[in-house]
Amino acid sequence: MPFVPVAPEKISRSVVRQIEQLILRGILRPGERLPSERDMAERLEVSRPSLRDAISDLAARGLLSIRAGSGVFVADVLGAAFSPALTELFSTHDEAVIDYIAFRRDIEGLAADRAARLGSETDLRVIGTIFAKMEDAHQKRDPSDEARLDAEFHLAVIEASHNVIMLHMMRSIFELLRQGVFYNRQVMFRNRITREQLLGQHRAINAAIQARDPAAARSAAILHLDYVEAAYTDQLRAEKHEAIAKRRLEHEVSR
Repeated sequence: MPFVPVAPEKISRSVVRQIEQLILRGILRPGERLPSERDMAERLEVSRPSLRDAISDLAARGLLSIRAGSGVFVADVLGAAFSPALTELFSTHDEAVIDYIAFRRDIEGLAADRAARLGSETDLRVIGTIFAKMEDAHQKRDPSDEARLDAEFHLAVIEASHNVIMLHMMRSIFELLRQGVFYNRQVMFRNRITREQLLGQHRAINAAIQARDPAAARSAAILHLDYVEAAYTDQLRAEKHEAIAKRRLEHEVSR
């Protein structure tokens, strides 16, 4: 018979598996501080020694980081996605930005499709809530909050696709974008017309997902990234034209 004895599982191992799942599903995020040892032990209904064993196991495997005097944090598991040398290379070549946008277009089109099909009602409420915050932030003169919520909106769509590989890969990609490796999103959001267009595109993505229309959701996501690529290309062209104009002016003044 194909049966083997069932071995009793250590309590600490059960704790390990639960924390692993929370990290894998993206519920616990890189840099997030875990509750105090007492609080965690109470919530998990385990002894503090069992909890310590679990945390030590996870820390040894690089999933948690123990900081003396500060607490226990989810490790920066996204940091090793690209080497520093490759990240620097990305930041110095325009073609990397175009390829980055193309990559996002393909992945986020698929994510929007999956979110419309597979997202739970709560997933869709999260997406809708973030979009509502975007609308509120759109009224502010400073675009910083809207730019931040833009990234959160896209990550919420990816989370709703329920593909953990896609989730962690895209979180890593968005972290590089947040650091300004690919392009300066703040510049794009400073243009009022561009801000209006971007908000309308996010509205279309949200509406399609809320209506559970996969084809419309995919199409809206692709159109959005098409616009981002065109806006980035226009920005590059304008910067080059301005650089040439400044050289002309300097030459004219010096004559």
